[in-house]
Amino acid sequence: MGRELVARGMGLVYGGGHVGLMGVVADAVLEAGGEAIGVIPHALAAREIAHQRLTTLHVVASMHERKAMMADLADAFVAMPGGFGTYEELFEAITWTQLGLHRKPCGLLNVAGFYDPVVRFIDHAVAEQFIRPQHRAALLVEPEPARLIDALQAVALPEVPKWIRPDET
Repeated sequence: MGRELVARGMGLVYGGGHVGLMGVVADAVLEAGGEAIGVIPHALAAREIAHQRLTTLHVVASMHERKAMMADLADAFVAMPGGFGTYEELFEAITWTQLGLHRKPCGLLNVAGFYDPVVRFIDHAVAEQFIRPQHRAALLVEPEPARLIDALQAVALPEVPKWIRPDET
């Protein structure tokens, strides 16, 4: 993913850590000569989790501020295989699309079918009429970075009237 972003002239905005899968992606972006921007709360930075070689590292007061800044800086959202924090950020981003807080595409990098159970669950929620089909269509799922980036660039997001303003969140 990191090399593909740089090959397309794109940068990375992420949570600012040097550990885990996203630390590896940030390293790949930097090694390929790209821009990697991190946003990390003081509490995590103080525990020496912050990536020290990033193009830019924003240290913020809270997780809420972190997510808001990442959302402002990013043009799209991609969830790679991960845990609860990844799921929480993904569902918040797609919810913000649904509510009209932003018009930025969201995608799942479904490596080796990692997200297949989540996709089935979301499709089940559509079938049960808890999620509208046009909102489901705003979540793109691809197994390879190049295909996901192509889909994110090509998607026509549904026109959604704003249900809420950013200052009301």
